[in-house]
Amino acid sequence: MVASNRGQKALRRESPTEDDVAAPRALSVTQLRLPLPSGPALLPPRIARYLATAALPSPCLVVDLSVVERQYVDLARAFPAARVFYAVKANPDDAILSALTKLGSCFDAASIGEIDMCLKHDVGPHRISYGNTIKKQSDIAAAYARGVRLFAFDCIGELEKLAVAAQGSKVFCRVLTPNEGAEWPLSRKFGCEPAMGIDLLVRARQLGLDPYGISFHVGSQQLDPSQFDVAIATTADMFRKLGARGVDLRMVNVGGGFPSRYLRDVPPIEDYATAIDASLRKHFPNGAPEVIVEPGRYIVGDAGVLQAEVVLVADKGGSDHRPWVYLDVGKFHGLAETMDEAIKYRIVTARDGDEKVPVILAGPTCDSADTLYEKSICRLPVTLKPGDKVWILSTGAYTTTYSSIAFNGMPPLASVCI
Repeated sequence: MVASNRGQKALRRESPTEDDVAAPRALSVTQLRLPLPSGPALLPPRIARYLATAALPSPCLVVDLSVVERQYVDLARAFPAARVFYAVKANPDDAILSALTKLGSCFDAASIGEIDMCLKHDVGPHRISYGNTIKKQSDIAAAYARGVRLFAFDCIGELEKLAVAAQGSKVFCRVLTPNEGAEWPLSRKFGCEPAMGIDLLVRARQLGLDPYGISFHVGSQQLDPSQFDVAIATTADMFRKLGARGVDLRMVNVGGGFPSRYLRDVPPIEDYATAIDASLRKHFPNGAPEVIVEPGRYIVGDAGVLQAEVVLVADKGGSDHRPWVYLDVGKFHGLAETMDEAIKYRIVTARDGDEKVPVILAGPTCDSADTLYEKSICRLPVTLKPGDKVWILSTGAYTTTYSSIAFNGMPPLASVCI
């Protein structure tokens, strides 16, 4: 086990919708057993057994390393010809990085800090990609000094920094692509238009860099495997046009986007692998280039359960009769992906056999933005009271890393790997 501290009244019933934030059927704490991504919404068995006896701070994230390892192995088997670069930003816990290193993973780093986290686990620099397109020149130089030779870019300014600080390195250009079907779409902050990318990759060679390939991202928590085809078609067209200009690329980085199971069921990883393989065969009829995948959420999301506590249940009056349920965890403790209610987590309580009613769910801080679900229908037991435990499922990704250091004087989210 490895630990870290990053750190009532009945209301009208409403018929469920696909946007409901639902809790599964009633189970006692000792009965809570787990869900595989395609199974019922219950706790992983090892986590349930651990929580039954462990004395933990509240809130606290518990991550089952066996699930992390299973997810990695399943993905690697689904993509046998690809290199897997785990997106460290999803969850950089030492125990997770150590487990993935032993399984042979490569790593996608967003900063020199993440690069150093990987190197600490004896990850060779050849297994690290500096995939952030926004880097200080001093950080590029530091990564290069550590032996990193694979860098992302998406504009001439970044390319020129790489030419100075990472001469001769492999570089890949990130291009814009549609994000339809993603529950957490990405903005125009990352990537350039394909036509610009072609010119930039020609320029990369002129600047003494090695134009290695193209990357894209179809959006995080992408529920439609067919979305990769549009991006791969664009990439293949760029390969052909660059070849005509004397630049022969060798790699396609299809990014991440592979989902965890939140409120909705998700396609199995094999569906994504099949769709991507078919698209590569179609658009690269003379043979597919090297392929990189960058999973983050898929590897660690379903491995984590966040144990929290009810702080207050309040009736505010007015026309909206839903009670407010305040937890000791919120947007500033790692649940930032509830912004705009984009990611809808499954929630378990020990009172799930009791009547459930629509509630407004919020965090504990003195900030009105710290409201998790108000527009979506979130149903919780009408009998919930302060001190009751709640378990938020599939929270292994983007929680500890989103947690604030000390907003409102509250400590960052504690976590433990078992």
